[in-house]
Amino acid sequence: MPKILLVEDNEMNRDMLSRRLMRRGFEVIVAVDGASGVTVAESELPDLIVMDMSLPILDGWEATRQIKQITATQHIPIIGCSAHAMVGDRERGIEAGCDDYDTKPIEFARLLGKIENLLQAYART
Repeated sequence: MPKILLVEDNEMNRDMLSRRLMRRGFEVIVAVDGASGVTVAESELPDLIVMDMSLPILDGWEATRQIKQITATQHIPIIGCSAHAMVGDRERGIEAGCDDYDTKPIEFARLLGKIENLLQAYART
């Protein structure tokens, strides 16, 4: 069962997404800010991270950079998510270390496809 770290500060988004992922057979662990996201990524070593980019304490951009700089976590695929879909945000996310990027509101089927594609791609490496 793949383990997904969901880093999301909005309780409603976090609960909805974690329930839907668990129904699909994923183990879901959560963090509510970027700093705890980095800590949980390092301690739990999830198979994939879904990272909100607008987070308190440490934003998702910097949390992603830090996760990708830690030897134990740098291989973990990260999907960045943001409600503030501005031109260049996807590129900014990739530059920060995200392996893919999605916009909010979350379209679950699209996000699930990205999760499955990244899990398959990283399983082959």
